[in-house]
Amino acid sequence: MKLVKKNISITKLNKIAKEIFGDLVKAVVDIEKKIMVISGELHSDEETLLLKDDSKQNDLWGINLYPKIKDDSWIEFDSMINIRPSSGNFSRGVDNPKIRNKIIKVVNKLVQR
Repeated sequence: MKLVKKNISITKLNKIAKEIFGDLVKAVVDIEKKIMVISGELHSDEETLLLKDDSKQNDLWGINLYPKIKDDSWIEFDSMINIRPSSGNFSRGVDNPKIRNKIIKVVNKLVQR
């Protein structure tokens, strides 16, 4: 697993995707710290790493990145860690559009496309 605080190239993401899942890279984004962890086997592993780094649970969201896709659909909002009925998120996706936009901004800032 890799903690991304500054940036990572799309070329590196493609390499990671090929090594693990073929076409995708799992990631957990901290929308307040504006960082993410990538390349874990499970989103929960990445989430645990961020929690140990003093991230707050409510700020962490699981996504999948498809580095070969050129349009906005390269970010997939789908993870078991996103199911939080007590916070109003009842699906594996990210139901709140404001939170989705924060995730997109963090990813676009960290990934050099």
